[in-house]
Amino acid sequence: MFEFLTTEQKAFFNQKIVLITGASRGIGREVALSLASLGAKIAIVAKTKDPHPKLSGTIETVRAEIAEISGKDKVIAIQTDIRDEEAVKNAVNQTAEAFGGIDFLINNASAIKLAPTPHLSMKDFDLMQQVNVRGTFICAKYCIPYLEKSSSGRILTFSPPLNLQPKWFKDFLGYSLSKYGMSLCTLGLAEELKSRGIAVNALWPKTVIATAAIEFNFPKEYLDMARKPKIMADAALCVLSQPNQVTGQFLIDEAVLQEAGVSDYGDYAVNKSMKLMPDIFL
Repeated sequence: MFEFLTTEQKAFFNQKIVLITGASRGIGREVALSLASLGAKIAIVAKTKDPHPKLSGTIETVRAEIAEISGKDKVIAIQTDIRDEEAVKNAVNQTAEAFGGIDFLINNASAIKLAPTPHLSMKDFDLMQQVNVRGTFICAKYCIPYLEKSSSGRILTFSPPLNLQPKWFKDFLGYSLSKYGMSLCTLGLAEELKSRGIAVNALWPKTVIATAAIEFNFPKEYLDMARKPKIMADAALCVLSQPNQVTGQFLIDEAVLQEAGVSDYGDYAVNKSMKLMPDIFL
């Protein structure tokens, strides 16, 4: 398992304390399970506690999965709407109290609504800015005091490389603003926190990833042209295991894994016979 990691990298994750937002399904869940299998202590921070009529997974189902992997004492599930400052503050403090601190913050939670400006409701616009930008900022704000006490403080945010070419904004300006806002948080925090020994990086997929966001916002065939969330989880392990001096980077999952020695990506594909669909920001 995790052949792309060295023995030292695998050992690095043992007993690390990780707060992951949006971890009830998709990429967040996959990252949580991967870290748990390497001995990390996981705080699942997400909004979904009760089963959703259309979406699979809750904080409780993921907690059960992790407990099966590493034991009940290595996972907590905290229902949190990251738009709510007090709820985030509580989740951060609860994580630190349960495990004795925080080593990694993984900003995975994200809202998406792809629509041109005339057809995007202000409700959807506000939701994306509040979850994506504000949520990323708030989670970092309250995790920083704990991260700087760690010898391995890291923030990893799933957001795209910064690119101000107009084509990335013309079709879905509201969503682009929110995702690039997350990337700007990465840029700024990396510089702000460099002297405190906290590494801050961003990771983004080369191709569409088979998540609920793709299922409900794109034609059905896009799922067959996607990769599984595991590729992002594997790449995240590579990024998180780098020295703290590696900071302010905007990384692509396949390139990260290629540098780690991975050359065959076939098993990541949902349907190996289908041509992969590039991500909308690449």
